[in-house]
Amino acid sequence: MSYVPTLFSLCVKTITAALVHGNEHVEDIVELPSELFDGLATNLPPLALQNMHELLERLPDSCGGVGFTNVGVDHGRKRKRKEDFNMTWKMLYMNRWPEDITITQQIGCVATQDGCEIAKLSNQSVDWQQLYWEKHLQNCLDEAAETALLPSFDGYISDLTISDNIMDVIGHSGGTFCTCMKLSFHCNKFGQYIRYLRLQNVLCVAETCELLRDCKLQGLVFRRIISKNQVNGVCMHLNQHRQTLHSLEFMYSQIPPAMIDQIFGSIHRRDVSQTHGVRELHVKSSRIFDSKLSTIPAGLLSFISSGRDLRTLCFCDSKLLPKCAKMIFDVLLGSSSDVVTLEISENNLAGWLSMVDRKPLEFALLVESNVSLRSLRKLSLRGNNFQKEDAEDLHNILVHMPVLSSLDISDNAIMDDGIRSLIPYFVWAVEKSYPLSDIKLNNCNLSCTGVAELLRSLPTLKGSFSVAENNLGSSIAAPLAKFLASSSVRKLNIEDVELGTLGFQQLEDQIPKKMALQSINIR
Repeated sequence: MSYVPTLFSLCVKTITAALVHGNEHVEDIVELPSELFDGLATNLPPLALQNMHELLERLPDSCGGVGFTNVGVDHGRKRKRKEDFNMTWKMLYMNRWPEDITITQQIGCVATQDGCEIAKLSNQSVDWQQLYWEKHLQNCLDEAAETALLPSFDGYISDLTISDNIMDVIGHSGGTFCTCMKLSFHCNKFGQYIRYLRLQNVLCVAETCELLRDCKLQGLVFRRIISKNQVNGVCMHLNQHRQTLHSLEFMYSQIPPAMIDQIFGSIHRRDVSQTHGVRELHVKSSRIFDSKLSTIPAGLLSFISSGRDLRTLCFCDSKLLPKCAKMIFDVLLGSSSDVVTLEISENNLAGWLSMVDRKPLEFALLVESNVSLRSLRKLSLRGNNFQKEDAEDLHNILVHMPVLSSLDISDNAIMDDGIRSLIPYFVWAVEKSYPLSDIKLNNCNLSCTGVAELLRSLPTLKGSFSVAENNLGSSIAAPLAKFLASSSVRKLNIEDVELGTLGFQQLEDQIPKKMALQSINIR
């Protein structure tokens, strides 16, 4: 039997066409009774719903009283309608990008733009309309970048046509070309909703800056920046958004040190000399350091030392050399930086920590020292080719981090001797006023003997403990059971430690029935 449309569905189709393509009688929609109006809103495609939203914003209260941004009588009703619209936008987001929600519902949040922003799903203040159009425009820009990268492309980026797949999903179909199918239309219409963007190198040009002029960008991710012209484009974007920019990331880029000064110079605010408002800097799988001179561009050091709001600093797989790492750490230490998260990982830094001006301190005198990373709570030194000697030097560095709560030194072959040199620090750190609560020692060439000795030293650890990918064998079962019985650790990772059937059975038999543990990875 063929499908017979309902009268309501036909009305929705007609109203959708009027909202998407324009109609002189479109304002009559606001005259609909409340129950019909609300039912209509939940059945409109994204572009039609957006146009109705803009229509309501333009209308004064006298035109039906359904506008929800104006302050006036019936304010409660307007606020409720805005919340109802927000739920509609949430459903549209979930329907279009279900993978985002599926992956992140486990932790109760939605990650947008490569993790630049985390929005709580349970938080009613989440603006799903903003998230929807932000991701939509990112899809449009990614598609445009693919076309612009083709050797045959010779035209304006703003004139690129958005694919039918994207246009169909927002409710514009029929195959008839119009201006709303151009990239420029989407940037102009939805730019106000954009907070975080990922830009390929081909989009780092003056034309794209003009397209994004209405954005209040808080986060920018630049990918594959390799040429002077692309660096100039990066500087244009940074200069344009320096007043609102909070997060900056470079991925898969190769930028000569001489151009780094140009980039970081464009971030400084004009109203406050030599300062900036960037809170996060990430350099991942990128080359920005001079491997021959072992120096760091002055602009980068100035950026780190002058960042009053800088809270996260990450250099991952950046070919950072020991002398450069020392300069970064010395600047942070000397300026009493307020950085909260520091990641220097996947670089060949064996011997680096022995160079740092650490001036070892007694634990008891630590709180009285002004030479410290007083705000650092999370430190990742994963995969830096550290050996046992580096662990001994790390002991003298960690005491300068009085509130450190998370330490990751995985993928470093520090072995049992290295762990033993850190035990005095661990014993002190888990008992300090702001205790160390999360420790990751994955793939550190540890044996059962070394880990068992460490476990006996951590009876008051309260967060997470991970020794995955170490060949510990079945003998680790008994020390683990005793550790779980005495500690308050909530998360344990012992994946791929060669526990075996025997070790698993022993752990199951000896593990206490009552403990603080909430999660265990034992695969």
